[in-house]
Amino acid sequence: MIKVQISSHSTPALELENKWEASGSWEEDWEALVSKALQDDQPCYILFRLDERDASESFFWTLIAWTPDDSPTRQKMLYASTKATFKKQFGAGQVKEDYYANHREEVSLAGYKKFLAVEAAPGPLSQAEEEQKAIKEAEARTEVSVDSKHNTLSGLAFPLQPEATVAIREYSQGTKDYVQLAIDLTKETVEVVESGGCPLDQLPGKVPNDVGRYHLFRFKHTHEGDSLESNVFIYSMPGYSVPIKERMMYSSCKNAVVEMIGGLGVHLEKSLEVDTGSELTEEYLQGEIHPVKSLNKPKFAKPKGPSKAGAKRITKTPVSPSS
Repeated sequence: MIKVQISSHSTPALELENKWEASGSWEEDWEALVSKALQDDQPCYILFRLDERDASESFFWTLIAWTPDDSPTRQKMLYASTKATFKKQFGAGQVKEDYYANHREEVSLAGYKKFLAVEAAPGPLSQAEEEQKAIKEAEARTEVSVDSKHNTLSGLAFPLQPEATVAIREYSQGTKDYVQLAIDLTKETVEVVESGGCPLDQLPGKVPNDVGRYHLFRFKHTHEGDSLESNVFIYSMPGYSVPIKERMMYSSCKNAVVEMIGGLGVHLEKSLEVDTGSELTEEYLQGEIHPVKSLNKPKFAKPKGPSKAGAKRITKTPVSPSS
């Protein structure tokens, strides 16, 4: 069995965390090893070797994507969006079963055998099983790029649909002031939802409250007496009402979308993330694009040091005899 984790460095990378030798049948080793190797708050990948071999006498493996509910959302998304790449790097042909689990009972031998039974004879699925299937299918379609020299991971990159490319080019030419982009999860592309003019007071209403979106907005404003136009990229995601698969895709694809927008001639002054459109006020945008560089704070009054002449001496006034 092999345990792999994504490092928490500034540049994430796949790292070997531990490995175990086989000591019995695959069922005996599963019971002895799998559950003990997992942490309740830390995702990981487990590659578990089965007893079955292919025609070339190479062993088959099961890939377990362990994503516990208590782990941070950012880690969940990173592991989910990286699994297809990890599987490909290992050798997808050797992975017989691709297993997603987030509860301990699912990684017990009984839980795994239940999964195998469902896969062999699928029937009506519960809502939880339907969600698990959707996540698994999304992970299978999603792949991040890997630097083969350093084995480092970068973001996802879905292509722009032609209409989206045209809308961004029109924005860069100044004929449009607003472009809204969405990810088509089925086609794995980025499409344009809306483009055209958009005064600032209409911008909050452009942000959906039930789905994720990317927005390209020309912020026309004045600053220190100058009339300015600033290109702002806005990633909107309305909290946990959105399915994890969708949140995962939007978060992972954001950097690639920003790069593609830049490649089409749009220089972005600022990239923002918001939950709701109500956050997009003129005051907020001004503060993000023109942050206050200094505050007028009263200077600290440094206490005076001791006199170079030293402390004054205390002298007695002489008393006259008549007194």
